[in-house]
Amino acid sequence: MSIAKVSEISATSSKSFEDAVVQGITRANKTLRNVRSAWLKEQQVRVKDGAITEYQVNMMVTFIIED
Repeated sequence: MSIAKVSEISATSSKSFEDAVVQGITRANKTLRNVRSAWLKEQQVRVKDGAITEYQVNMMVTFIIED
């Protein structure tokens, strides 16, 4: 039997939403073991002088707890 846990994380990128997701999952894998999936809960951008300066995603990351 497997037990999973969910952790909410936020990640940002100056490039794109996709890059923010990649950065978030990469960082989560450094701390969490057995990461299995992520659900994108929210996306937002930061704007300065009419231009997008940063992309942010809030994710729910699911990982399996080891015995």
